[in-house]
Amino acid sequence: MGILNVTPDSFSDGGRYLDVDAAVAHGLVLIEEGADIVDVGGESTRPGAAAVPVDEERRRVEPVIAALAPHVRVSVDTTKPEVARAAVAAGASLINDVSASLDEVAAECGVGWIAMHRQGTPATMQAEPRYDDVVAEVTAYLVARAERAHAGGVDEIWIDPGIGFGKTAAHNLSLLRHLDQLVASGWPVAVGTSRKATLGRLLAASERRGRVELDAGDAALAPVDVRTELEPVPADDRLEASVATATWVLGMGAALVRVHDVLATVQARTVVGGDAFGQPAARAARPAERQQAAEHVQEGPSREQSRREERPAHPDGDAGYRTGEGVPRVEG
Repeated sequence: MGILNVTPDSFSDGGRYLDVDAAVAHGLVLIEEGADIVDVGGESTRPGAAAVPVDEERRRVEPVIAALAPHVRVSVDTTKPEVARAAVAAGASLINDVSASLDEVAAECGVGWIAMHRQGTPATMQAEPRYDDVVAEVTAYLVARAERAHAGGVDEIWIDPGIGFGKTAAHNLSLLRHLDQLVASGWPVAVGTSRKATLGRLLAASERRGRVELDAGDAALAPVDVRTELEPVPADDRLEASVATATWVLGMGAALVRVHDVLATVQARTVVGGDAFGQPAARAARPAERQQAAEHVQEGPSREQSRREERPAHPDGDAGYRTGEGVPRVEG
């Protein structure tokens, strides 16, 4: 999913694509670079962002969606029912909802829905986010929202942990580290880490070869300390971390990544995994289908068994593979 912010104040590219022609031109570039979906937003959701009136948000997104819809699948990034309906009328077929509240609109319009977790609103969410168990709480919230939407008639449902939305850097990293728990829910998972502040701090710490103090409350992440007083690397200089985390979450089972740098992400995905990561799900599996899939996985051979069956016999047995002795090397 390529990001197209038609806003004056988004944290990374605010103002660059506020003009309709510039926005459409950039959307076409994202398509050429390999985006399967272009996500058009007319209101910034960065920490501290001010709300935008409905009429203004519609004015920003509708002509851009209408121009791009014949060329690619378009999603609208909004929390407003009126904007979502207008976007669908203009050609959008997916609602990217950071408030996880527009499931009834998605059902009414017959389009897909991404439910994202956030704590608070853009104006307040980064003031003092707290969780007892961020992974468990985010997972439970999103599964409940997905089940409600499914019961209400939404056929295509995605869940998004909301990296950077009411979470400390420690919370963000914990969610990324344990993303497989969200994937195990059976609902297709979407993740957006692209150019976010946590990545800026990690890169700053890396450049200074320092350790970071993320959050005293998450002792499990002490080894990756990031000093909060470090000035984050500017948003436009976070490419390496953005691509690395996108590749990580795809490997963990995410079905969709929302990114600014489409070409670099597509290339990284191809180099690391090829088709091993699979393709984004067309819709959320029905409960019965998810159960059948789980039973199929349980009945099939383990990945280790498959590797053992496929690889040639080592003269020293499996121990030889673990030590690396006798394994042919490729030079160059």
